[in-house]
Amino acid sequence: MICTSLNKIRKHAPCEDGWKKLLAHLGKTKADDEPLPFSVIVESNGLDDALWACRTTPEYDHEWRLFAVWCAKQVQHLMIYHQSVDALDVAERHANGQATDEELHAAYNAAKDAARVAARASAAASAAQVAAWVAAWAAAWAAQDAAGVAAWVAARASAVQDAARDAQTQKFLDVVSSARGEK
Repeated sequence: MICTSLNKIRKHAPCEDGWKKLLAHLGKTKADDEPLPFSVIVESNGLDDALWACRTTPEYDHEWRLFAVWCAKQVQHLMIYHQSVDALDVAERHANGQATDEELHAAYNAAKDAARVAARASAAASAAQVAAWVAAWAAAWAAQDAAGVAAWVAARASAVQDAARDAQTQKFLDVVSSARGEK
């Protein structure tokens, strides 16, 4: 099971409200080095805070990157620009050591440009086009920042697809467990 600790979280300057909520849930008043499973953070503070806390465990960056790509692929059907889908493929290959930093950066820029085009088009567009814009940004961000995009994409993907938060939370835990060979 992947764990962090309160001291690791504290070093990353969590928001005050989330920090107090987590401490209260744990019945603690200060940080310590006791292993803290991400599932407890989900239970206490929700998925967004648990995903934010991924930055406290850079030793699992590979898993976080693959999870970010997986999240973005959940809305891939909304991506109307091939650059967005291409960025996901490059991000996945990069996470597995099969694409260079330069390829990743180029894919990010192409997907970001596609997202800008979609944003301009969505100014007077339908909800589907707005969803496509969200999906395009998800792909662009997945190609660049693992932990940050995992949080953003997981939250937005569930909103765009009207998925239940509990189902998204379980998927998060299943993917992380699977990536670590725990299931």
